[in-house]
Order: sequence, then structure tokens, then C-alpha cells
Amino acid sequence: MANDAKRIRFAPNGSIYIAPAPVEGASGGTVVPTDLGTVNTPPAGYKACGYTDESGVTITPSVETQPVNAWQSASPVLYQVTKASFSIKTTLLEFSELTTELFFGAQWVEVVGSGNTPTGIFRLDLASTPDLKEISIVVDWEMSAIRYRAVIPRAMISDRGAIQLQRSEAGKFELTMEALDSKGILGYVLTNDDIIPAAPKP
Repeated sequence: MANDAKRIRFAPNGSIYIAPAPVEGASGGTVVPTDLGTVNTPPAGYKACGYTDESGVTITPSVETQPVNAWQSASPVLYQVTKASFSIKTTLLEFSELTTELFFGAQWVEVVGSGNTPTGIFRLDLASTPDLKEISIVVDWEMSAIRYRAVIPRAMISDRGAIQLQRSEAGKFELTMEALDSKGILGYVLTNDDIIPAAPKP
């Protein structure tokens, strides 16, 4: 195949959406999207994380293997999969209920005053034994009319970077989210890109 500069892709625009992970057998929960949806519109039941820093989103599918050696060969005769992962890493810029709860791993609760009256002050308790919550992630990116969507049905936040509060730089929430097994898959990618030849018509 000849070189084709038209096959080079950028991601000048995109969005990250979060929802509670679907619960098997439960009704009314998160329904994981199976289409490309509409640009800048969250899938049903998902919330937008807003702006990310200029590094965008890092998507890493990974497969770790172990060689199987044999007496009759100086080279491995087989590789066995020992670990598979699918991770999303990003740095969120917006302060919102969603982003702060993701970063701190807890929920905001309004402080009540005497007579059980609302105070307009909210408190977020960092538990000594945190309750790890499962989330579902959708990452959209597009270049003109070419769209991609990565979907992770079940995930957990595996790492958080430190937030630096400075006079001249915005606070940032650095998050790494790792996929969990969901009926034999870690996630999937959807696209309308023409990199795949169309199936012949019957």
C-alpha cells in the first residue's frame, strides 16, 4: 500500500463522559452506548467532565505476555497472556461536583445548621477506608466528520495525581482510570472512519 497522508489522524476536539457502572440484572441503571452519538452531547445517563488540559486524553490498551520455552528450541515456541488492561489517563481542568467527587473519591453533603436548616456549605469526607466505586467511561474525539468513541463499561480510578494550588496556574485533577472485566471484554471502540473496507453487497 502506498503512503497516504490523508490517513493521518488528529484529535482537535473531544469529550469525556462518566456514569455509574451498569449493574447486571438491575433495571433503570446505566445503558452503555453502542453508537457514535452526537458531537458534544453526553450519552444518555452520562455526565460531561468538561475541559481537559492541552495534553488531552491518553488511551492505553496493554497486553503482557510470558514466553513458553521448550527444550527443542532456542527461541520461545509460544507466548501466554498474563495480563490485559485498558486505561484512560487525563487531567481535568473544571471544578464541578463530578470532577471533585471523582478526584477525592467521596461525595459532597450539605452541612445543616440548627433546626436542620441548610447552610449553603458543603462537606466532603475523605474516608480512612475508602469505598471504591465503579464507573463507566466514554471518550469521544473527532476530526471534521470522522468520529471515534471509546467505551469502557466498568472501570475504577486507579491513580490520582497531586493537585497544586498556585497563583498563576489553574488547579488540575489528574486521573488514571483502569477498565474492569465486563462479560469478557475491557471495552470497545466505535468509528465511522473509512479505514475498514465496506462489506460487499449481496
